[in-house]
Amino acid sequence: MKKKLGLILGFIIGFASFLIMWKMIFLTRITREDELAPGAVMILAVILGSILGFLGSKIQKYFV
Repeated sequence: MKKKLGLILGFIIGFASFLIMWKMIFLTRITREDELAPGAVMILAVILGSILGFLGSKIQKYFV
């Protein structure tokens, strides 16, 4: 489990930070009448989470 900790934490941090920043930056400027593609937002969050998870695993392998 210790080998997967960097991967899991990187994914969670990347996923959550993207969704929080999306809410803070974009949703405050968009009116409720505009339609957004929630699927596209979730796909972007998963992609960013995967990239940061990969980086987290590489950082963990470097230091451990």
